[in-house]
Amino acid sequence: MTSLAPIRPVAPLPAHPLPRDQNALHAANSAPDLGALPDWDLTDLYPAPDAPELAADMAELRLACCQFSRDYEGRLASLEGPQMLECIERYQRIDLLAGRIMSYAGLRYYQNTMDGARAKQMGDLQDQITEHTTKLVFFSLEFNRISDARYAEIFAAADGPARYKPVFDRMRAMRPYQLSDELERFLHDNSVVGAAAWNRLFDETTAGLTFMVDGEEMGIEATLNLLTDHNRARREAGAHALAEVFGKNIKLFSRIHNTLAKEKAIEDKWRKMPTPQTARHLSNHVEPEVVEALRNAVTAAYPRLSHRYYRLKAKWLGLDKLQVWDRNAPLPTETPRLIPWTEARATVLDAYASFSPRLAELTEPFFDRGWIDAGVKPGKAPGAFAHPTVTTVHPYVLLNYLGKPRDVMTLAHELGHGVHQRLAADQGELLASTPLTLAETASVFGEMLTFRALLARTTDPAERKALLAGKVEDMINTVVRQIAFYDFECKLHAARAAGELTPEDINALWMSVQAESLGDAFEFMPGYETFWTYVPHFVHSPFYVYAYAFGDGLVNALYAAYEEGLPDFQSKYFDLLSAGGSKHHKDLLAPFGLDASDPAFWDKGLSMIEGFIDELEAMEA
Repeated sequence: MTSLAPIRPVAPLPAHPLPRDQNALHAANSAPDLGALPDWDLTDLYPAPDAPELAADMAELRLACCQFSRDYEGRLASLEGPQMLECIERYQRIDLLAGRIMSYAGLRYYQNTMDGARAKQMGDLQDQITEHTTKLVFFSLEFNRISDARYAEIFAAADGPARYKPVFDRMRAMRPYQLSDELERFLHDNSVVGAAAWNRLFDETTAGLTFMVDGEEMGIEATLNLLTDHNRARREAGAHALAEVFGKNIKLFSRIHNTLAKEKAIEDKWRKMPTPQTARHLSNHVEPEVVEALRNAVTAAYPRLSHRYYRLKAKWLGLDKLQVWDRNAPLPTETPRLIPWTEARATVLDAYASFSPRLAELTEPFFDRGWIDAGVKPGKAPGAFAHPTVTTVHPYVLLNYLGKPRDVMTLAHELGHGVHQRLAADQGELLASTPLTLAETASVFGEMLTFRALLARTTDPAERKALLAGKVEDMINTVVRQIAFYDFECKLHAARAAGELTPEDINALWMSVQAESLGDAFEFMPGYETFWTYVPHFVHSPFYVYAYAFGDGLVNALYAAYEEGLPDFQSKYFDLLSAGGSKHHKDLLAPFGLDASDPAFWDKGLSMIEGFIDELEAMEA
């Protein structure tokens, strides 16, 4: 939720663009064909927005920050092991307080981003927490000035803070890029009117967009949902409506991206970050060469994956060329069916239980205790996410459930995140947070379990083909599309370094990666060049997107080990999830005989996608 150096109170991760297009159709919280859809019960965080408990926690936070600064500023290097342990645990308590407050305010805001009272409360609380936690900026700066010898001595103490060492090892990786205390305090104070303000403008603008399709006004989720409609004319109408509205708002979205890219470049320059991607790699605790190996393996596989698959799809649809509205179209033989919420629940829980009863037990409370907000409602954030809140409470899952097969996979995906977050919570607030490269492990594995369960009980050839094709498309969207997104971001930040970018400049960068990644099966309609505008991660979490491809490749390799009968796989898997951020990816993958730094590792993951495409091609023979 919050970072160690320093605490930065932020809203929960925005509704992120899942590896597939997570869309919506209805504007009601329940639909006759879906059954009653659950809402969040946020009382486990606070009883109400004006609850005295919330005010009491804010008062405790203010006092705790003052006392922490008074007791430790200028003294960190002199603390012995037990004293340092007490210091860190007091810091962790502050982190919990700030995280709980902002989780509550942020989750309420994402339920209805158009509600002015919710937006105001989140902004006011964020301002207060930023003011209080400014007193803590010294902590990471002073800690990083401790000599290596003294650092080793403190963490070697038997009664000291040894278990927290992975957190501080990662923090000390920032030592070369640390600024003066005064500048760090300025950046901390300025954060609420810098990136956070532009993020909020993006969220509120996107949530408020409306699109006219055949005389009907729709929100962004409903319109994106049309791109998976069985009726090609409806898909085309949706695509054109999206392009029209994105085009009308292109100047605002360009301004947001220009400003955020420039702000990042300025901070990176002051910190002497060698590349725009460096900060993300450091926060993910992953080596740049590992990410580069992943990126190179995927781009080299474009012809074998997306290019080959989309040529097959064009044949299935009876088209010489695909348009963008055909990319996620259902197959002509696929029977359209809405999946009720009760069936979606049973499908995921059964798949999870077949792997391990413990996995299903960890998942059930999400359905039973108000931990899921599933319906599509006016003003609700688009997409889906699982937010961990704080380790003393539990995660909350946001969906926009519309009963499509991909929505069931999204449910499996987000519940995987939720289980991961629950298991990692035992590590405590500072150690529970999982680097983004590993944060997708349980979510993608949960999808794979659900897909394999559905495939195993499918006997009809047409249904099997539709399932396989859907899975291949999800994997292409997870791997190929996200690496293309990453390349787009790399190009965007590089181009912005040379000067202000016009909307046309950004459009051209977008199209360059789209053509390369999707291949020669596609034609691109006028207006598709603007479709970069609605992707939240470009705004909220620069260079986040490669984590999806990392997670998919990792899970494919893990699942292969599971299918091959690796002894004690389930216990090793739960150990991996329970580790949270306490171990490096090398240490976590070693029990499975896997190493992400080996270039062949990524080819192993990509070969699973190729195998599915091989099976689809064989069906045509």
